[in-house]
Amino acid sequence: MMSTTSNPEKTSTPETMSAVQLVGHGGLEQLIHTREAPTPSPVTGEVLIDVHACGMNNTDVWVREGAYGSDTDPTEVSSWRRGRSTLEFPRIQGTDIVGRIVAVGDGVPEARLGQRVMVDFSIYHRPEGDDSLADIDYIGHGRDGGYAEYVAVPSENAYEMTTGISDAELATFCCAYLTAEQMLVRSRLAAGERVLVTGASGGVGSAIIQLARARGAIPYAVTSAGKEEALREIGAEGIILRDAPDLVAEVARVVDAPVDVVADLVAGPMFNDLLRILRPEGRYSTAGAIGGPVVDLDLRTMYLKQLELHGSSQGTRTAFRRLVRYIEDGTIRPLLDRTFRLSDFHQAQRTFLGKSYIGKLVVVPDRHWDEVGAPFAAAGVTSTGGDPDAR
Repeated sequence: MMSTTSNPEKTSTPETMSAVQLVGHGGLEQLIHTREAPTPSPVTGEVLIDVHACGMNNTDVWVREGAYGSDTDPTEVSSWRRGRSTLEFPRIQGTDIVGRIVAVGDGVPEARLGQRVMVDFSIYHRPEGDDSLADIDYIGHGRDGGYAEYVAVPSENAYEMTTGISDAELATFCCAYLTAEQMLVRSRLAAGERVLVTGASGGVGSAIIQLARARGAIPYAVTSAGKEEALREIGAEGIILRDAPDLVAEVARVVDAPVDVVADLVAGPMFNDLLRILRPEGRYSTAGAIGGPVVDLDLRTMYLKQLELHGSSQGTRTAFRRLVRYIEDGTIRPLLDRTFRLSDFHQAQRTFLGKSYIGKLVVVPDRHWDEVGAPFAAAGVTSTGGDPDAR
């Protein structure tokens, strides 16, 4: 056994652990489940977390595929930070980490031992009070993440949570909701304004709907057939089917006023229509491009309508703390479609790529499966927050 604190008699962990390691760019074969990954030890200022659950995100897939391109070649294999990648192989991905602190490094109070925590996955590289995201990185890319039994993170990134929702449900929030909140911050969405959300059934899209309502704004969802009622239940004022013959005309029919903000996660062929849909002086914000990252832009649409275009990724410490408050207050709720064992990671990612669900998929280490994962293993077992007394 290997001690992971400066007080060996208090806590010890195995020398190796179960984890999913990304060993290179490419297909699912680049994701290797191993039971021999070295268990991390927390250094000064860090805590060691016994991972109970970790949510899945599209960024995991794009990093695996090296799908971020370069400034000069959109097809070039590149990781999330173009030209300045901190990705090293093997890397344990996984950003949406929930678990309990089982060891602390020097400088961290032992009172933190046993705390149930949710991890702010951002690596800010900036001091407290500096909200610039110009050189941001994240846990699961610049350092190992939560697709493992244990993860070490900076103590300041581990937020103690007292909410009664389950660990698996809590793991649906971090990346998607922080990304969504920052998109709305960048676009200055205000109470009473209309926001059109593309990719609305996914993790970020469904988060935008809830966070827009939290601001007093009115969200409209662009989605595929069969998901309409579920999106209305979480706050969508109206639904526009993405395969409508004329998207601009359909939005004009459904939305009862001009569209102030477009929160776009799809892009691709619908990009120019989204700019057409915006009112003059409207704001466009994007944090993803699952429908295609290279788009046609008629600059005349942009400058003649006085539009603002915002790129957004992750979020600030301030936005994350606001997210924590929303969770604790019950202002937003988790949308967990189902859970998967860590050892079934390939199947989890295949299901993720199928996009036939609403909300989030969550991976649970096998040793916590019975308590944390099994209650949510069936598709769609919860879309409303589950049992508030569950742990």
